[in-house]
Amino acid sequence: MSQMTSDLVVPLYRAAHGRTGDKGDRSNISVIAWHPALYPTIVEQIDEQAVGAQFGHRHPQRVQRFLLPGLHAMNFVLDGVLDGGVNDALNLDTHGKTLSFLLLDMRLRVPRELAHHLAGTDD
Repeated sequence: MSQMTSDLVVPLYRAAHGRTGDKGDRSNISVIAWHPALYPTIVEQIDEQAVGAQFGHRHPQRVQRFLLPGLHAMNFVLDGVLDGGVNDALNLDTHGKTLSFLLLDMRLRVPRELAHHLAGTDD
């Protein structure tokens, strides 16, 4: 049996939590591992390309990732995803506060031996 088939596939929110901030038409989304042992798995899979694809419908102009290994965290900066920003956007979430939920809904493959570090359940 390969390692891939023995992995669990869970939403990212089971392995991490997040916070969102904004400045103009730029969104900052942090991802913080619930446990340090989960951090390498998150870093390996949740990169600029994966996040850009998750936010594809918002047409980001650029996605940057900044690693903060001492905090077991990373920060994503997404340009052009807030419909112009607080003063220009007509959507209900002009600050983009809900964007962390969209990111945390991404799927993550977690080795079974790390399952005890995951938060919550799949339900």
